[in-house]
Amino acid sequence: MIIKAVLFDMFDTLIMIEHNHQFYVPSLKRMFDILKNKVTIESFDEFVNAYTRARVELYKKADIKNEEPHFNERVSKALQYLGYNYNKDSSVVIDATLAFCKEFMKYVKIDKDTKKVLTKLSKNYKLGIVSNFAIPECVVKLLQNNKIKKNFSVIIVSGDINKRKPSPEIFEKALKALEVIGPEAVFVGDTLDADIKGAQEVGMKTIFIERREQKEKAFIHPDKTIKKLKELLLFIE
Repeated sequence: MIIKAVLFDMFDTLIMIEHNHQFYVPSLKRMFDILKNKVTIESFDEFVNAYTRARVELYKKADIKNEEPHFNERVSKALQYLGYNYNKDSSVVIDATLAFCKEFMKYVKIDKDTKKVLTKLSKNYKLGIVSNFAIPECVVKLLQNNKIKKNFSVIIVSGDINKRKPSPEIFEKALKALEVIGPEAVFVGDTLDADIKGAQEVGMKTIFIERREQKEKAFIHPDKTIKKLKELLLFIE
């Protein structure tokens, strides 16, 4: 069957998270600095404890169904544990989420081959992104900042639809938006369980970009494994 579309994972596929994922504590600190001007929190440790409790509680249920609550929900829930009743749509919660995003973006960098690969592929294929991330606004901002958003006909982020890879719903939503069926699309990602297995389950061909060793390698088999993004062009063509 003729390939009509190429879909990509976002992080560690097109845009790399640097410094061994050391963004988390600084991003929480940035969020705390915003919140402490609006509510009373005794210490950063108190905030981290509330945030961690909120995240664990949300994902205890979400993990069962491969759901992805928007990041605003965990901020709202953390504030509830601290004695404040702000819903997920309040400006206090939104500002805190955006503060986390702003700090996080300091720790990511576009892969050196991304622009070249997307420019070439976009001439012959529909392109899309299917990303697991709880802050959809952050994904869009990164695409805009790196001047690659224009290459994509569809951008599906888990935090927007409350479903995350490997759930078939998130892949199917992207395929429907591109007006293609599974066998007419290739998915490119860096995780075997979420990206490769998930895409295979909706009939897509798969290309695994091997950024690091993964334990699932023995029983999940992509159609092709590459080490660098530019190798994708050889396989697709």
